[in-house]
Amino acid sequence: MIVLFTDFGLHGPYTGQVKAVLAREAPGVPVIDLFADAPVWDPQLSAYLLAAYAHEFPAGTVFLCVVDPGVGTERRPLVVEADGRRFVGPDNGLFELVRRRAVDVSAAAIDWRPARMSATFHGRDLFAPVAARLALNRQPHATPLDPRDVARPDWPDDLPAVVYIDVYGNAMTGLRAAALPEDAVLVVGDVAVPRGRTFADVPPGGALWYENSNGLAEIAVNRGRADDDLGLEVGTPVEVES
Repeated sequence: MIVLFTDFGLHGPYTGQVKAVLAREAPGVPVIDLFADAPVWDPQLSAYLLAAYAHEFPAGTVFLCVVDPGVGTERRPLVVEADGRRFVGPDNGLFELVRRRAVDVSAAAIDWRPARMSATFHGRDLFAPVAARLALNRQPHATPLDPRDVARPDWPDDLPAVVYIDVYGNAMTGLRAAALPEDAVLVVGDVAVPRGRTFADVPPGGALWYENSNGLAEIAVNRGRADDDLGLEVGTPVEVES
């Protein structure tokens, strides 16, 4: 399958144009819409979100990933393979956490270029055709790289910040719950948020954090919106106390 992870937004033509290319180049291959609202223009925040969700997909999955504020510049287009999953997108750190957490990793710079390529829509013109070829087990023209050449060693293993806010107003962080102490309290602004297991562990209107279904520490308000009630947005810093 091909999995889409982009910051294109939930409206407008961009996702549809990319899927049209995939349908043309890889007919019959399932295309999964994972995120169309990844953190806009922010490859670092997006990297922690991508890593939390990618490992649920089987080896052989192709991820078409576009969070690319540097589109059209000298940043390289990449294919990164991590434990059998292949990721196509820009060399801007977007694949850093999947690379870092994988056992078996390789990377290559994409050399192939289409006959016609927009300077501002490589997702459609470059990354989508390459993802389609990979899904059909056709290798694009690419130059192998040392995976360390695409690393961001200064990025932390877990990011103490909000990386996504879902439709309910729950705030996912870049922190893996398993890496936090059992008694950890997350502090956002001047609010200390205790750990819980389910929403019902606090009364209606109460705040908690819990391990979400993909292993991230997520902040919620029981029957409320954490973003509105706690003043959270993508990028809000989170402190850990225990």
